[in-house]
Amino acid sequence: MKAIIQKEFGDPSVLTYSDIEIPKIVEKEVLIKTAYTSVNYADIKTRVGNKGKGDFPLILGLDVAGVIEEVSPCSSFSKGDRVIAFPKNGSYAEYVVANEKLIFKIPDNLSFKTAATMPTVSILSYILLHEIGQVQKTDTIVIHSAAGGVGSMLVQLAKLAGVQKVIGTVGKQNKEDYVRKLGADIVCTYDEFAEVTLKQTNNKGATIIFDSVAGDVTTKSLECLALFGTLVQFGNSSGKAGSFKTSDVHSSCRNIKGFSLGTTRKHNPERLGTVAKKVLDLFATNKISIPIAKVFPLNEAANAHRLIESRDYEGKVLIKV
Repeated sequence: MKAIIQKEFGDPSVLTYSDIEIPKIVEKEVLIKTAYTSVNYADIKTRVGNKGKGDFPLILGLDVAGVIEEVSPCSSFSKGDRVIAFPKNGSYAEYVVANEKLIFKIPDNLSFKTAATMPTVSILSYILLHEIGQVQKTDTIVIHSAAGGVGSMLVQLAKLAGVQKVIGTVGKQNKEDYVRKLGADIVCTYDEFAEVTLKQTNNKGATIIFDSVAGDVTTKSLECLALFGTLVQFGNSSGKAGSFKTSDVHSSCRNIKGFSLGTTRKHNPERLGTVAKKVLDLFATNKISIPIAKVFPLNEAANAHRLIESRDYEGKVLIKV
């Protein structure tokens, strides 16, 4: 089968279009023929070596949409089932293997292309908003990187839940119209969001802030987080760790909560099934969607990475296999 193989850390040129053996399944696993996979910023971090040591050769990619090709005995799935999944050894490949706990059937009216936009960013966003942040309609929330995949989804889910005021941040002001169309009430840059948030809340601050950037953005977020407010931290796309002092939280009764979809997939995959069904239903009934920035063929995965790194896109970048 064809796959994108990486044998060393580096720029997109380390991604090579190769022929490898179709992987084998064991008990409680299925083989999936990939239709589409998405490109996530985590793929970039893995490629350049920011996520630990590389077990080379490796295949990047977190999720797929496709058709089940083979199942193990006594499986709850069948050959021909249309699914999304989180494969165990990457997704930039014609065939992937996934554990049954991380596979979810998709409705017949949902295309593979649309389904491929949602596994990582939509399941993550739903958990962040409803389980970790526990948003209420009366909240004022800040969503950092609102034009990205998770940000795009958080904005839509927040407005669908009736959140009173959604403030989205962007790295480039030319993304303002896109984020407003998603439903954000206010859009501002990282340089000005703290001041804007305080002004919009009569200096009380936001009740919940969703931070995937870290670094200085985390520090500024604490400057505009309300008493009893919650900072939800789930990434560090800036490449820098955010920092805070214990005095930042105890006297103000504020909370800092962390979440990782990767950790949850590994240690508590059962948590994802109910959420996946809810999100798939929302997509199938057109209540939410993620715009597709561009679709690349598998042999142009390197160009997909270059687009992600440029940050000059809106929505999701997909690879057609």
